[in-house]
Amino acid sequence: MEPKSVQITRRLWLGLGALLIVSFGIMLWIGKDLYQTAPPMPEQVVTESGEVLYTKADIEAGRRVWQEMGGQQSGSIWGHGALIAPDWSAEWLHKEVMAMLDIRSRIEFGMPYEQLSESEQAKLHAEIKPEIRANTYDPQTGSIVVSDERAQAISQVAAHYMSVFSNDPATHDLREAYAIRENPVPDENNRRLMTGFFFWASWATVTNRPDDVKSYTNNFPHEPLVGNVPTASSFMWSMFSILFMIAGIGLLSWHYAAYHGKEKPLAPPAQDPARAIVVTPSMRATAKYFWLVMALFLVQILMGATTAHYQVEGQDAYGFALSEWLPYAVTRSWHTQLAILWIATAWLATGLYLGPAISGHEPKYQKFGVNFLFISLIIIVVGAFAGQWMAVMGKLGTMPNFWFGHQGWEYVDIGRFWQIYLFIGLMLWLTLVGRALWPAMRAKNQTSSIAGLLFLSTVAIGILYAAGLMWKEDTHISIVTYWKFWIVHLWVEGFFEVFAVAVISFIFVKLGLVRGRSATINVLFATIVFMAGGVLGMFHHLYFAGVTTGVIALGASISALEVVPLALIGLEAHETWKSSRATPWMQQYKWPIMFFLAVSFWNLIGAGLLGFLINTPLALFYMQGTNLTAAHGHTALFGVYGMLGIGLMLYCLRGLKPDLVWREGLLRSGFWALNIGLMLMMTLTLLPMGVLQLEANLENGYWYARSAEFMTRPIIDVLVWLRVPGDTIFAAGAFMIALFVLSLWLGPRLVRKPVNTRLETESNL
Repeated sequence: MEPKSVQITRRLWLGLGALLIVSFGIMLWIGKDLYQTAPPMPEQVVTESGEVLYTKADIEAGRRVWQEMGGQQSGSIWGHGALIAPDWSAEWLHKEVMAMLDIRSRIEFGMPYEQLSESEQAKLHAEIKPEIRANTYDPQTGSIVVSDERAQAISQVAAHYMSVFSNDPATHDLREAYAIRENPVPDENNRRLMTGFFFWASWATVTNRPDDVKSYTNNFPHEPLVGNVPTASSFMWSMFSILFMIAGIGLLSWHYAAYHGKEKPLAPPAQDPARAIVVTPSMRATAKYFWLVMALFLVQILMGATTAHYQVEGQDAYGFALSEWLPYAVTRSWHTQLAILWIATAWLATGLYLGPAISGHEPKYQKFGVNFLFISLIIIVVGAFAGQWMAVMGKLGTMPNFWFGHQGWEYVDIGRFWQIYLFIGLMLWLTLVGRALWPAMRAKNQTSSIAGLLFLSTVAIGILYAAGLMWKEDTHISIVTYWKFWIVHLWVEGFFEVFAVAVISFIFVKLGLVRGRSATINVLFATIVFMAGGVLGMFHHLYFAGVTTGVIALGASISALEVVPLALIGLEAHETWKSSRATPWMQQYKWPIMFFLAVSFWNLIGAGLLGFLINTPLALFYMQGTNLTAAHGHTALFGVYGMLGIGLMLYCLRGLKPDLVWREGLLRSGFWALNIGLMLMMTLTLLPMGVLQLEANLENGYWYARSAEFMTRPIIDVLVWLRVPGDTIFAAGAFMIALFVLSLWLGPRLVRKPVNTRLETESNL
């Protein structure tokens, strides 16, 4: 008869397989529905008198112009993108409504709208609202028909944007407030085309779906003048999502109370078992990856500081015309992508290091593959970033931009050629890790399932990047958003979690602190919990991206479960802390474990509290694209995955340099500087600024919370300057960690004999 642990393991594998099949099946089904129900792209926009305002070709060409200048890195559309410039769809809507009100006011009352009484203004609101919300798209002809009066308003708004994106002195102050360089779109016709895209994006936000009372974007953004307010489904499913979260936390708490800690503690070995791991040539070759990690990390911080400073001076840096050489759209593109790149590089290197370490097998040509992949990463980074700079500076043109320049989609901005190259690189990484792990997966011992889950996560991380190849240059923006979050969400809130749990569990099993049998069951159970909310939870990113009510219901219900495993994060932290104090030689792993503890803390704060703050449909309706989402993004991305990347790097470095005394002062100072700096960044700037934007949105509408008028208020300037202490401390912490890594190779005086006694261990570490 099979042991009970084997039976449990088999059931968990079957449960995980069924969960993934059902979850991805639903995702594909929703994607098919989105293809059919996305906001229609008209063949033309015409007036009642027959004048053609924009054609489909105009709107699509205008979107390409917007993408070439940075796209979602210069303002946002439907709430997705950068935070300094306006949300163009929201601002266009407000300006168009105000222009229509003013035109109607002059016709009916003979005076500007601002001079009317409240009752007269209310009368005009009641007249304008049904006209602007009416769906005049004709599926038979493919035409959107607008009144001549509305066409006049569209012309006025278009003229404003044609001025903003030129070098017109009249709108210089706006370009400065938006951190946009002078004359970002030199060609006048291209500027006109871009206004067509802005109009269509705005039209989709306020036009009711056929036979419905809500717009294609579920009434986002908030614009009370024309009834763009939260839908009934947003209220209802926000309430249910909270109930689902409470139920999930209750069930998980019951499971821990019933099953956790039932085994007797495992007596730790007298000597460090990891010392027995033979460092193979390919494992040693991963060292250069960690040098690259620190280089990318430092450059990312520099780009972040530059990006933040643009919010103060707009176009300059202490008087130097920086935007003429390094525009905001470039610095923010590089800042966001470098964050993903250095964290991903740390994880890639960890996988390459641990593969042979787990199996004890060094495949043929493994070192060559590791070195080749490293060179490919360098080429991708340099080539992709150079192409983005050339695109934003107007040196590519719209045709080659899609392939080699700037795609304009936040987090997946690099040109298609570089995307394909990166996907090939990930397939190479998957192959290298997989063939090194293969003997361990076939061994059928206590850790074979952990090795299997580690391999599963590498497969998912590699293959899911193919979602970035699923759209074309002219693919509908709703469809692009759908596929984009297959990468962004499923990487970060899905399979990176599995990779992390499997790696950390292996580390503790290898150190003799956890039983392999128990670790296998715990990892499989944790993976099921993560995947239950992590896969279908992707849809909370799509609430306002042109989807139907069913996606809101599914996204709200399932994404609430993402918070469930974080509710018991204290238990995970406690177990990690106990492991760090289990035996004197564990002091050698103090700092990797300290970073793992930091992951638990920021998981609770960044992913848990700040994540759920903006998670429900009702909350996100008012908070999307504000600094509250930035607070969640910074604390979750770096606090969780960045800290984990550094912790994994330090564990690998301990194995690569086992006989060196670590400069504990650098690590201690760097660790606390990173955590304190991130906390100050969140509490002094991002949270208070986000709360002020939330209040502005509730009172006046989303357009105002993102407007130059609001973002140039003195209190906002003060809050931006308050980033300096946190950013400075954070940067100092990163520099100290980088200096520590450098010291492992450039500090020969640190070489010592292996630790043999407890006294020597404690005195040296």
